Amino acid sequence: MKHLSRFLVASLLVLGLSTVNAQDENNPWAFSIEFNAVDTFPVGTEDVGRTPIQTKANFLQEFFNVNDHWNIIPVVSKVSVGRYVGSGLTLTASGSVNRINKIGDFRVEDLSYYAADGRISYSFKDVIGGPGGWLDPVIGVGGGYTWVDDIGFGTMNFGAGLRFWLSEQFGINVESTYKHAFEDVYGIRHFQHSAGVIFTFGGKDTDGDGIYDKDDECPETPGLPEFNGCPDSDGDGIEDRNDACPDVAGAAEFNGCPDTDGDGIADPDDACPTVAGLKSLGGCPDADGDGIKDSDDNCPNEAGPAANNGCPWPDSDGDGVLDKDDNCPDVAGTVANDGCPEVTVEVINTLNEYSKTILFDTGKSTIRQESYATLQNIVDIMKEYPTTTFVIEGHTDSVGRETTNQKLSEERAASVKSYLTTIGMEGSRLISVGYGESRPIASNNTRVGRQENRRVEISLQK
Repeated sequence: MKHLSRFLVASLLVLGLSTVNAQDENNPWAFSIEFNAVDTFPVGTEDVGRTPIQTKANFLQEFFNVNDHWNIIPVVSKVSVGRYVGSGLTLTASGSVNRINKIGDFRVEDLSYYAADGRISYSFKDVIGGPGGWLDPVIGVGGGYTWVDDIGFGTMNFGAGLRFWLSEQFGINVESTYKHAFEDVYGIRHFQHSAGVIFTFGGKDTDGDGIYDKDDECPETPGLPEFNGCPDSDGDGIEDRNDACPDVAGAAEFNGCPDTDGDGIADPDDACPTVAGLKSLGGCPDADGDGIKDSDDNCPNEAGPAANNGCPWPDSDGDGVLDKDDNCPDVAGTVANDGCPEVTVEVINTLNEYSKTILFDTGKSTIRQESYATLQNIVDIMKEYPTTTFVIEGHTDSVGRETTNQKLSEERAASVKSYLTTIGMEGSRLISVGYGESRPIASNNTRVGRQENRRVEISLQK
Protein backbone atom coordinates (compact mmCIF):
# COMPACT_ATOMS: atom_id res chain seq x y z
CA MET A 1 0.00 0.00 0.00
CA LYS A 2 2.92 2.31 0.75
CA HIS A 3 4.37 1.84 -2.74
CA LEU A 4 0.94 2.22 -4.34
CA SER A 5 0.46 5.59 -2.65
CA ARG A 6 3.76 6.80 -4.00
CA PHE A 7 2.83 5.62 -7.46
CA LEU A 8 -0.48 7.50 -7.38
CA VAL A 9 1.21 10.71 -6.23
CA ALA A 10 3.71 10.47 -9.09
CA SER A 11 0.89 9.83 -11.55
CA LEU A 12 -1.00 12.93 -10.42
CA LEU A 13 2.12 15.04 -10.99
CA VAL A 14 2.33 13.74 -14.54
CA LEU A 15 -1.37 14.52 -15.06
CA GLY A 16 -0.81 18.14 -14.17
CA LEU A 17 1.71 18.47 -17.00
CA SER A 18 -0.20 16.86 -19.86
CA THR A 19 -3.42 17.17 -21.85
CA VAL A 20 -5.33 13.91 -22.23
CA ASN A 21 -8.39 12.70 -24.13
CA ALA A 22 -9.08 9.24 -22.65
CA GLN A 23 -11.68 6.90 -24.11
CA ASP A 24 -13.94 8.81 -26.49
CA GLU A 25 -14.81 9.00 -30.21
CA ASN A 26 -11.10 9.61 -30.97
CA ASN A 27 -10.00 6.42 -29.20
CA PRO A 28 -13.16 4.34 -28.88
CA TRP A 29 -11.63 1.04 -27.80
CA ALA A 30 -10.19 0.39 -24.33
CA PHE A 31 -8.31 -2.60 -22.90
CA SER A 32 -7.45 -2.93 -19.21
CA ILE A 33 -5.44 -5.39 -17.12
CA GLU A 34 -5.99 -5.32 -13.38
CA PHE A 35 -5.74 -6.95 -10.00
CA ASN A 36 -9.04 -7.73 -8.32
CA ALA A 37 -10.23 -8.33 -4.78
CA VAL A 38 -13.42 -10.09 -3.62
CA ASP A 39 -15.12 -9.14 -0.32
CA THR A 40 -18.22 -10.95 0.98
CA PHE A 41 -18.45 -9.05 4.30
CA PRO A 42 -20.18 -5.61 3.85
CA VAL A 43 -23.20 -6.87 1.88
CA GLY A 44 -26.05 -6.67 4.42
CA THR A 45 -27.18 -9.15 7.05
CA GLU A 46 -30.00 -10.89 5.21
CA ASP A 47 -29.58 -14.66 5.55
CA VAL A 48 -29.68 -15.71 1.89
CA GLY A 49 -27.19 -17.45 -0.35
CA ARG A 50 -24.28 -19.74 0.45
CA THR A 51 -22.46 -17.53 2.96
CA PRO A 52 -23.72 -17.87 6.59
CA ILE A 53 -25.32 -14.81 8.15
CA GLN A 54 -22.64 -14.65 10.84
CA THR A 55 -20.05 -13.94 8.12
CA LYS A 56 -21.82 -10.76 6.95
CA ALA A 57 -22.10 -7.20 8.21
CA ASN A 58 -24.30 -4.23 7.52
CA PHE A 59 -24.09 -2.83 4.00
CA LEU A 60 -20.73 -1.05 3.45
CA GLN A 61 -19.57 -1.81 7.02
CA GLU A 62 -15.73 -2.15 7.14
CA PHE A 63 -15.72 -1.52 3.40
CA PHE A 64 -11.96 -0.83 3.34
CA ASN A 65 -10.85 -3.59 5.69
CA VAL A 66 -8.32 -5.02 3.26
CA ASN A 67 -6.40 -7.26 5.64
CA ASP A 68 -9.31 -9.07 7.25
CA HIS A 69 -11.86 -9.38 4.45
CA TRP A 70 -10.40 -8.91 0.97
CA ASN A 71 -9.47 -11.94 -1.13
CA ILE A 72 -6.56 -11.04 -3.44
CA ILE A 73 -4.19 -13.08 -5.57
CA PRO A 74 -0.83 -11.49 -6.46
CA VAL A 75 -1.15 -11.76 -10.23
CA VAL A 76 -3.05 -9.98 -12.97
CA SER A 77 -6.53 -11.37 -12.40
CA LYS A 78 -8.93 -9.28 -14.44
CA VAL A 79 -9.06 -8.19 -18.10
CA SER A 80 -11.64 -5.93 -19.77
CA VAL A 81 -12.45 -4.73 -23.26
CA GLY A 82 -14.70 -1.69 -23.79
CA ARG A 83 -16.18 0.24 -26.69
CA TYR A 84 -17.22 3.89 -26.48
CA VAL A 85 -20.70 4.34 -28.02
CA GLY A 86 -21.15 8.09 -27.64
CA SER A 87 -22.56 10.66 -25.19
CA GLY A 88 -20.22 9.48 -22.44
CA LEU A 89 -21.45 5.86 -22.59
CA THR A 90 -19.19 2.81 -22.86
CA LEU A 91 -20.02 -0.91 -23.22
CA THR A 92 -17.51 -3.18 -21.45
CA ALA A 93 -17.00 -6.93 -21.16
CA SER A 94 -14.78 -8.30 -18.37
CA GLY A 95 -13.39 -11.60 -17.17
CA SER A 96 -11.77 -12.21 -13.76
CA VAL A 97 -10.36 -14.96 -11.58
CA ASN A 98 -9.59 -15.14 -7.83
CA ARG A 99 -9.23 -17.45 -4.86
CA ILE A 100 -11.52 -17.09 -1.85
CA ASN A 101 -10.04 -17.95 1.54
CA LYS A 102 -11.79 -15.23 3.61
CA ILE A 103 -15.54 -15.14 4.14
CA GLY A 104 -16.11 -12.32 6.57
CA ASP A 105 -13.89 -12.88 9.59
CA PHE A 106 -13.58 -16.59 8.89
CA ARG A 107 -10.88 -18.43 6.98
CA VAL A 108 -11.88 -21.18 4.56
CA GLU A 109 -10.18 -23.60 2.30
CA ASP A 110 -9.30 -21.98 -1.04
CA LEU A 111 -12.37 -21.70 -3.27
CA SER A 112 -11.98 -20.97 -6.97
CA TYR A 113 -13.65 -17.78 -8.27
CA TYR A 114 -14.43 -16.99 -11.91
CA ALA A 115 -16.62 -14.19 -13.26
CA ALA A 116 -17.75 -12.97 -16.69
CA ASP A 117 -19.49 -9.60 -16.65
CA GLY A 118 -20.86 -6.94 -18.97
CA ARG A 119 -21.85 -3.39 -18.17
CA ILE A 120 -22.74 -0.02 -19.61
CA SER A 121 -21.03 2.85 -17.88
CA TYR A 122 -21.20 6.61 -17.96
CA SER A 123 -18.16 8.88 -17.72
CA PHE A 124 -18.37 12.27 -15.97
CA LYS A 125 -15.01 13.40 -17.36
CA ASP A 126 -16.42 15.82 -19.89
CA VAL A 127 -18.88 17.13 -17.30
CA ILE A 128 -16.29 18.02 -14.67
CA GLY A 129 -13.17 18.69 -16.72
CA GLY A 130 -13.97 18.86 -20.41
CA PRO A 131 -12.45 16.78 -23.23
CA GLY A 132 -8.87 17.40 -21.99
CA GLY A 133 -9.53 16.48 -18.36
CA TRP A 134 -7.50 13.86 -16.52
CA LEU A 135 -9.94 12.91 -13.74
CA ASP A 136 -12.61 10.53 -14.98
CA PRO A 137 -15.32 9.41 -12.49
CA VAL A 138 -17.41 6.52 -13.84
CA ILE A 139 -20.62 4.79 -12.79
CA GLY A 140 -22.01 1.65 -14.36
CA VAL A 141 -24.68 -1.01 -14.27
CA GLY A 142 -24.75 -4.45 -15.81
CA GLY A 143 -24.89 -8.12 -15.13
CA GLY A 144 -22.84 -11.25 -15.26
CA TYR A 145 -22.31 -14.80 -14.15
CA THR A 146 -20.01 -15.94 -11.33
CA TRP A 147 -18.71 -19.39 -10.43
CA VAL A 148 -17.48 -20.11 -6.91
CA ASP A 149 -15.99 -23.56 -6.52
CA ASP A 150 -17.71 -24.62 -9.79
CA ILE A 151 -21.19 -23.50 -8.64
CA GLY A 152 -22.52 -20.68 -10.81
CA PHE A 153 -25.08 -17.93 -10.27
CA GLY A 154 -26.21 -14.81 -12.08
CA THR A 155 -25.60 -11.31 -10.71
CA MET A 156 -26.86 -7.76 -11.19
CA ASN A 157 -23.90 -5.42 -10.93
CA PHE A 158 -23.66 -1.80 -9.77
CA GLY A 159 -20.29 -0.11 -9.90
CA ALA A 160 -18.37 3.13 -9.54
CA GLY A 161 -14.78 4.02 -10.17
CA LEU A 162 -12.12 6.55 -11.01
CA ARG A 163 -9.82 6.69 -13.99
CA PHE A 164 -6.67 8.84 -13.93
CA TRP A 165 -5.57 9.53 -17.49
CA LEU A 166 -1.81 9.96 -17.82
CA SER A 167 -1.90 10.46 -21.58
CA GLU A 168 -4.28 10.26 -24.52
CA GLN A 169 -4.15 6.47 -24.56
CA PHE A 170 -2.98 5.36 -21.11
CA GLY A 171 -4.41 5.63 -17.62
CA ILE A 172 -4.94 4.06 -14.20
CA ASN A 173 -8.30 2.54 -13.33
CA VAL A 174 -9.72 1.79 -9.86
CA GLU A 175 -13.28 0.65 -9.29
CA SER A 176 -15.66 -1.17 -6.96
CA THR A 177 -18.64 -3.22 -8.03
CA TYR A 178 -21.44 -4.61 -5.90
CA LYS A 179 -22.66 -7.92 -7.34
CA HIS A 180 -26.15 -8.86 -6.20
CA ALA A 181 -26.74 -12.61 -6.60
CA PHE A 182 -30.12 -13.76 -7.86
CA GLU A 183 -29.75 -17.31 -6.53
CA ASP A 184 -30.98 -17.35 -2.89
CA VAL A 185 -29.45 -20.77 -2.17
CA TYR A 186 -26.18 -20.91 -4.12
CA GLY A 187 -25.56 -17.22 -4.76
CA ILE A 188 -22.98 -15.12 -2.97
CA ARG A 189 -23.52 -11.41 -2.71
CA HIS A 190 -20.18 -9.65 -2.73
CA PHE A 191 -18.10 -6.66 -3.68
CA GLN A 192 -15.38 -6.92 -6.30
CA HIS A 193 -12.69 -4.23 -6.25
CA SER A 194 -10.11 -3.82 -8.98
CA ALA A 195 -7.15 -1.62 -9.87
CA GLY A 196 -4.87 -1.60 -12.86
CA VAL A 197 -3.95 0.11 -16.10
CA ILE A 198 -6.13 0.94 -19.08
CA PHE A 199 -5.14 1.50 -22.70
CA THR A 200 -7.26 3.16 -25.38
CA PHE A 201 -6.87 2.73 -29.10
CA GLY A 202 -8.72 3.01 -32.40
CA GLY A 203 -7.67 6.50 -33.48
CA LYS A 204 -9.99 9.11 -34.96
CA ASP A 205 -11.65 8.41 -38.28
CA THR A 206 -14.28 11.12 -38.61
CA ASP A 207 -15.74 9.90 -41.91
CA GLY A 208 -15.52 6.19 -41.08
CA ASP A 209 -13.61 5.24 -44.22
CA GLY A 210 -10.91 3.27 -42.41
CA ILE A 211 -8.32 6.00 -42.85
CA TYR A 212 -7.41 7.95 -39.73
CA ASP A 213 -7.85 11.68 -39.98
CA LYS A 214 -4.13 12.38 -39.73
CA ASP A 215 -3.60 10.46 -43.00
CA ASP A 216 -6.90 11.49 -44.61
CA GLU A 217 -6.83 14.38 -47.10
CA CYS A 218 -10.64 14.49 -46.97
CA PRO A 219 -11.26 13.67 -43.28
CA GLU A 220 -14.95 14.55 -43.25
CA THR A 221 -15.95 12.64 -46.41
CA PRO A 222 -15.58 8.84 -46.79
CA GLY A 223 -13.01 8.04 -49.44
CA LEU A 224 -10.57 5.49 -50.82
CA PRO A 225 -7.00 4.61 -49.82
CA GLU A 226 -5.72 5.16 -53.38
CA PHE A 227 -6.91 8.77 -53.16
CA ASN A 228 -5.58 9.34 -49.62
CA GLY A 229 -9.04 9.17 -48.14
CA CYS A 230 -10.79 11.31 -50.75
CA PRO A 231 -13.88 9.98 -52.53
CA ASP A 232 -14.56 8.91 -56.07
CA SER A 233 -18.35 8.96 -55.81
CA ASP A 234 -19.02 7.75 -59.35
CA GLY A 235 -16.26 5.12 -59.41
CA ASP A 236 -14.72 6.34 -62.66
CA GLY A 237 -11.15 6.43 -61.35
CA ILE A 238 -11.10 10.22 -61.06
CA GLU A 239 -11.37 11.56 -57.51
CA ASP A 240 -14.22 13.96 -56.88
CA ARG A 241 -12.12 17.07 -56.35
CA ASN A 242 -10.65 16.65 -59.86
CA ASP A 243 -13.88 15.40 -61.43
CA ALA A 244 -16.08 17.91 -63.27
CA CYS A 245 -18.99 15.43 -62.88
CA PRO A 246 -18.31 13.76 -59.51
CA ASP A 247 -21.70 12.03 -59.24
CA VAL A 248 -21.75 10.46 -62.74
CA ALA A 249 -19.09 8.14 -64.15
CA GLY A 250 -17.27 9.61 -67.11
CA ALA A 251 -14.08 9.60 -69.13
CA ALA A 252 -10.78 11.35 -68.48
CA GLU A 253 -10.99 13.07 -71.89
CA PHE A 254 -14.12 14.84 -70.67
CA ASN A 255 -12.67 15.66 -67.20
CA GLY A 256 -14.68 12.86 -65.63
CA CYS A 257 -17.94 13.70 -67.36
CA PRO A 258 -19.90 11.19 -69.46
CA ASP A 259 -20.93 11.34 -73.08
CA THR A 260 -24.15 9.39 -72.68
CA ASP A 261 -25.25 9.54 -76.32
CA GLY A 262 -21.75 9.01 -77.77
CA ASP A 263 -21.85 12.01 -80.06
CA GLY A 264 -18.47 13.35 -78.92
CA ILE A 265 -19.96 16.11 -76.78
CA ALA A 266 -19.70 15.81 -72.98
CA ASP A 267 -23.07 15.79 -71.24
CA PRO A 268 -22.63 19.15 -69.43
CA ASP A 269 -22.02 20.79 -72.83
CA ASP A 270 -24.68 18.76 -74.63
CA ALA A 271 -28.14 20.34 -74.83
CA CYS A 272 -29.53 16.86 -75.62
CA PRO A 273 -27.26 14.52 -73.60
CA THR A 274 -29.32 11.34 -74.06
CA VAL A 275 -29.77 11.56 -77.84
CA ALA A 276 -26.93 11.71 -80.36
CA GLY A 277 -26.97 14.97 -82.26
CA LEU A 278 -25.03 17.57 -84.19
CA LYS A 279 -22.39 19.97 -82.90
CA SER A 280 -24.01 22.75 -84.92
CA LEU A 281 -27.20 22.24 -82.89
CA GLY A 282 -25.45 21.93 -79.50
CA GLY A 283 -25.51 18.14 -79.56
CA CYS A 284 -29.23 17.90 -80.36
CA PRO A 285 -30.67 15.85 -83.25
CA ASP A 286 -32.67 17.04 -86.25
CA ALA A 287 -34.52 13.90 -87.26
CA ASP A 288 -36.45 15.43 -90.17
CA GLY A 289 -33.51 17.52 -91.47
CA ASP A 290 -35.45 20.77 -91.57
CA GLY A 291 -32.75 22.72 -89.71
CA ILE A 292 -34.75 22.87 -86.48
CA LYS A 293 -33.46 20.75 -83.60
CA ASP A 294 -35.98 18.19 -82.45
CA SER A 295 -36.41 19.76 -79.01
CA ASP A 296 -37.62 22.97 -80.69
CA ASP A 297 -39.44 21.21 -83.52
CA ASN A 298 -43.13 20.65 -82.83
CA CYS A 299 -43.11 18.02 -85.59
CA PRO A 300 -39.64 16.44 -85.24
CA ASN A 301 -40.36 13.57 -87.64
CA GLU A 302 -41.90 15.68 -90.42
CA ALA A 303 -40.10 18.53 -92.11
CA GLY A 304 -41.82 21.89 -91.82
CA PRO A 305 -41.06 25.60 -91.93
CA ALA A 306 -39.62 27.44 -88.95
CA ALA A 307 -42.52 29.90 -89.18
CA ASN A 308 -44.81 26.97 -88.41
CA ASN A 309 -42.52 25.59 -85.64
CA GLY A 310 -41.34 22.81 -87.95
CA CYS A 311 -44.84 21.40 -88.54
CA PRO A 312 -46.29 20.85 -92.00
CA TRP A 313 -49.96 20.53 -91.24
CA PRO A 314 -52.42 23.41 -91.66
CA ASP A 315 -54.91 25.10 -89.41
CA SER A 316 -57.97 23.09 -90.43
CA ASP A 317 -60.61 25.32 -88.88
CA GLY A 318 -58.79 28.55 -89.75
CA ASP A 319 -58.89 29.94 -86.24
CA GLY A 320 -55.18 30.74 -86.05
CA VAL A 321 -54.37 27.76 -83.81
CA LEU A 322 -52.40 24.92 -85.41
CA ASP A 323 -54.20 21.61 -85.40
CA LYS A 324 -51.66 20.01 -83.02
CA ASP A 325 -52.33 22.72 -80.45
CA ASP A 326 -56.06 23.03 -81.18
CA ASN A 327 -58.29 21.32 -78.61
CA CYS A 328 -61.18 21.80 -81.07
CA PRO A 329 -59.47 21.39 -84.47
CA ASP A 330 -62.74 21.09 -86.42
CA VAL A 331 -64.50 24.06 -84.81
CA ALA A 332 -63.23 27.59 -85.02
CA GLY A 333 -62.29 29.04 -81.65
CA THR A 334 -59.93 31.53 -80.07
CA VAL A 335 -56.20 31.41 -79.39
CA ALA A 336 -56.84 32.30 -75.77
CA ASN A 337 -59.11 29.25 -75.44
CA ASP A 338 -56.71 26.82 -77.18
CA GLY A 339 -58.69 26.83 -80.43
CA CYS A 340 -62.05 26.13 -78.86
CA PRO A 341 -65.02 28.51 -78.98
CA GLU A 342 -65.62 30.68 -75.94
CA VAL A 343 -68.96 30.92 -74.23
CA THR A 344 -70.57 34.32 -74.83
CA VAL A 345 -73.05 36.24 -72.71
CA GLU A 346 -75.71 35.38 -75.23
CA VAL A 347 -75.04 31.65 -74.82
CA ILE A 348 -75.28 31.93 -71.03
CA ASN A 349 -78.55 33.84 -71.39
CA THR A 350 -79.91 31.11 -73.65
CA LEU A 351 -78.93 28.41 -71.14
CA ASN A 352 -80.66 30.31 -68.35
CA GLU A 353 -83.81 30.78 -70.42
CA TYR A 354 -83.94 26.99 -70.59
CA SER A 355 -82.95 26.46 -66.95
CA LYS A 356 -85.78 28.72 -65.70
CA THR A 357 -88.28 26.26 -67.12
CA ILE A 358 -86.95 23.24 -65.23
CA LEU A 359 -89.70 21.96 -62.95
CA PHE A 360 -89.43 19.91 -59.74
CA ASP A 361 -91.94 18.06 -57.64
CA THR A 362 -93.17 20.39 -54.88
CA GLY A 363 -90.70 20.60 -51.99
CA LYS A 364 -88.50 17.90 -53.59
CA SER A 365 -85.47 17.65 -55.84
CA THR A 366 -87.15 15.23 -58.25
CA ILE A 367 -87.19 16.63 -61.79
CA ARG A 368 -90.54 16.48 -63.52
CA GLN A 369 -90.67 14.57 -66.78
CA GLU A 370 -91.86 17.54 -68.85
CA SER A 371 -88.45 19.19 -68.21
CA TYR A 372 -86.45 16.41 -69.91
CA ALA A 373 -86.57 18.03 -73.36
CA THR A 374 -85.32 21.32 -71.88
CA LEU A 375 -82.42 19.54 -70.18
CA GLN A 376 -81.50 17.86 -73.48
CA ASN A 377 -81.34 21.30 -75.14
CA ILE A 378 -79.01 22.48 -72.36
CA VAL A 379 -76.66 19.51 -72.90
CA ASP A 380 -76.60 20.10 -76.66
CA ILE A 381 -75.43 23.69 -76.10
CA MET A 382 -72.86 22.75 -73.48
CA LYS A 383 -71.28 20.16 -75.79
CA GLU A 384 -70.45 22.92 -78.26
CA TYR A 385 -67.93 24.24 -75.71
CA PRO A 386 -65.87 21.14 -74.80
CA THR A 387 -63.31 22.94 -72.61
CA THR A 388 -65.78 24.93 -70.52
CA THR A 389 -66.86 24.05 -66.99
CA PHE A 390 -70.39 25.07 -66.05
CA VAL A 391 -71.79 25.80 -62.59
CA ILE A 392 -75.37 24.73 -61.86
CA GLU A 393 -76.86 26.92 -59.14
CA GLY A 394 -79.92 26.07 -57.06
CA HIS A 395 -82.04 28.88 -55.50
CA THR A 396 -85.25 28.99 -53.38
CA ASP A 397 -87.65 31.56 -52.01
CA SER A 398 -87.72 32.44 -48.30
CA VAL A 399 -90.75 30.40 -47.33
CA GLY A 400 -89.91 27.84 -44.68
CA ARG A 401 -86.76 27.31 -42.60
CA GLU A 402 -83.50 28.67 -43.99
CA THR A 403 -81.64 25.39 -43.39
CA THR A 404 -84.36 23.46 -45.22
CA ASN A 405 -84.21 25.86 -48.16
CA GLN A 406 -80.42 25.60 -48.28
CA LYS A 407 -80.55 21.80 -48.37
CA LEU A 408 -83.31 21.81 -51.01
CA SER A 409 -81.31 24.18 -53.26
CA GLU A 410 -78.23 21.96 -53.02
CA GLU A 411 -80.22 18.82 -53.77
CA ARG A 412 -81.99 20.37 -56.80
CA ALA A 413 -78.70 21.62 -58.28
CA ALA A 414 -77.15 18.18 -57.73
CA SER A 415 -80.21 16.53 -59.28
CA VAL A 416 -79.85 18.62 -62.43
CA LYS A 417 -76.13 17.85 -62.64
CA SER A 418 -76.81 14.14 -62.22
CA TYR A 419 -79.46 14.09 -64.93
CA LEU A 420 -77.27 16.00 -67.39
CA THR A 421 -74.51 13.40 -67.00
CA THR A 422 -76.99 10.62 -67.79
CA ILE A 423 -77.79 12.19 -71.16
CA GLY A 424 -74.23 12.70 -72.33
CA MET A 425 -72.61 15.57 -70.44
CA GLU A 426 -69.21 15.00 -68.81
CA GLY A 427 -69.56 15.11 -65.05
CA SER A 428 -66.05 16.61 -64.68
CA ARG A 429 -67.30 19.74 -66.47
CA LEU A 430 -70.21 20.31 -64.13
CA ILE A 431 -70.27 21.82 -60.64
CA SER A 432 -73.43 21.99 -58.55
CA VAL A 433 -73.96 24.45 -55.71
CA GLY A 434 -76.95 25.56 -53.66
CA TYR A 435 -77.53 29.09 -52.38
CA GLY A 436 -80.84 28.56 -50.66
CA GLU A 437 -82.76 31.80 -50.17
CA SER A 438 -79.60 33.97 -49.99
CA ARG A 439 -79.71 35.32 -53.58
CA PRO A 440 -83.24 36.45 -54.47
CA ILE A 441 -83.85 38.18 -57.80
CA ALA A 442 -87.34 39.38 -56.85
CA SER A 443 -89.32 40.19 -53.76
CA ASN A 444 -90.32 37.27 -51.56
CA ASN A 445 -93.36 39.23 -50.43
CA THR A 446 -95.34 38.37 -53.56
CA ARG A 447 -96.34 35.09 -55.09
CA VAL A 448 -94.86 36.08 -58.47
CA GLY A 449 -91.58 37.15 -56.80
CA ARG A 450 -91.30 33.92 -54.86
CA GLN A 451 -91.88 31.95 -58.06
CA GLU A 452 -89.04 33.83 -59.76
CA ASN A 453 -86.75 33.14 -56.82
CA ARG A 454 -87.38 29.37 -57.08
CA ARG A 455 -85.02 28.72 -59.97
CA VAL A 456 -81.98 26.96 -61.40
CA GLU A 457 -79.30 29.13 -63.01
CA ILE A 458 -76.24 28.20 -65.08
CA SER A 459 -72.98 30.15 -64.95
CA LEU A 460 -69.33 29.67 -65.88
CA GLN A 461 -66.68 28.48 -63.46
CA LYS A 462 -64.58 31.47 -62.40
